[in-house]
Amino acid sequence: MKVKGFYTSAPSILSVGEEFTLKFKVLTEPHPVGWGCYVKPPTLNGLFNLSPRGIKYLDNVYDGDIEDVVIEIEGRKIKFSNYSGVFFGDKRRFGRVQGLRFNEPGIKFIRLIHPETGIETYSNPIIVEENPKYRIYWGDLHSQTFFSDGLRCPEELYTFAKEEAFLDFFSVSDHSEWITNRQWDYFCSVANDFNEQGKFATLIAEEWTDHKAGHRNIYYPDNTGRILRAGIDNIDTVYSVARKYGALVIPHHSANKIMGVNWNLSYDPQVEVLVEIYSVWGSSELGADEGNTRPIKAMGGEQKGQHVIDALNMGYRFGFVGGGDIHDGRPGDELHNKQEQPDDYKNLYRQGITAVKVKSIGRENIFNALYQRKCYATSNIKPILNFSINDVESGSILVNARKLHFEISGVSEVLFDRIVVMSDGKIYKSFNIKKNQFKIEFEQNYCGEQYFYVRVEREDGEIAWLSPIFMEV
Repeated sequence: MKVKGFYTSAPSILSVGEEFTLKFKVLTEPHPVGWGCYVKPPTLNGLFNLSPRGIKYLDNVYDGDIEDVVIEIEGRKIKFSNYSGVFFGDKRRFGRVQGLRFNEPGIKFIRLIHPETGIETYSNPIIVEENPKYRIYWGDLHSQTFFSDGLRCPEELYTFAKEEAFLDFFSVSDHSEWITNRQWDYFCSVANDFNEQGKFATLIAEEWTDHKAGHRNIYYPDNTGRILRAGIDNIDTVYSVARKYGALVIPHHSANKIMGVNWNLSYDPQVEVLVEIYSVWGSSELGADEGNTRPIKAMGGEQKGQHVIDALNMGYRFGFVGGGDIHDGRPGDELHNKQEQPDDYKNLYRQGITAVKVKSIGRENIFNALYQRKCYATSNIKPILNFSINDVESGSILVNARKLHFEISGVSEVLFDRIVVMSDGKIYKSFNIKKNQFKIEFEQNYCGEQYFYVRVEREDGEIAWLSPIFMEV
């Protein structure tokens, strides 16, 4: 096997002089590794870890000899060779470069170079400030285990999310209909075991799998919650339990014909403040005939009237999250499109992730930021993005405005292509941007619009969706 590149991650926002760790893994061609998975204990060698969907667990981390990797940071070049694995005996090439810092404010990138092949990769963008008002953390809120129709056990998924996908927060949200009460206690315990204040946040979560009202994920703010099962608990019970626990209820793949959401059947604005706009299934934002480049194709394709813009046009106030809905055991770094079979899986898209804006990482902070819609969704990319109207931030409500001052900004390691402002189901403004940094400002009179949100498109086809600003008179 040969070196194919790097997968790298650095903090999105830092203060001047703050020490940080650059994390990366050396990539090779994806290959199946069988059922003896990496985390021990437990060892999973039995048929129980076979996928009912016919997918295999794939790995893509290089484990052979490698020359020193060159890390270029602000003109300085560092040679790195001190690799380590994730588990005992793991010889795969993971790099953790500690003690790095930036001594001047500004927008920064770190470059990794493999001298033998000339392959190079840039890190996600980093903004260095004197006194940051908030930090941006990245996570995946949606995944399945082998207890339902996925691969690998909860411990393995949490470990992968933290140590291999380099996420800041993660939730196992498995199909609760397949989980016993005792197993639910175990799921909660594992989530709590992996929750580390200041380092890595987890949320207790489950997926309520109802094909009539539509699938919902339920996220609890504390260290436990009640298991809910479609066929036993209806949508009114889901809402009632969520209100009792102060939980979040998030609909997903709403535009799908078979497993989507009929917006006319149910909505609770107290607990349903977010929608998963994108996952491996595709984007539920709007229809393919309206310019959606990643429409849902599997399971019967799209259903008119069930897109996110349909819900927003009905007055539903949803912020946006991106999720994996992964089944291949790789939360935050899926390889569905590398599967040999079945066709409906290898033809899926790159997964989604969610950015949240908080002062520090922790379960309470992440949950509260989600509840307040201080978040945006991406197709597993980490651009730093901001959107405001009259200094009111994305995800908030703007009251009694007559003149609207829009500000949209972003930075990415890949060039942006187009910035689209959407309002009331149609394009409000569109800007072609062939840069990796931009700031857009413009003014308009308020003409009775219900909401505004921003879609950001990059030259490589990847996308981000910034949560709406809702208008109130």
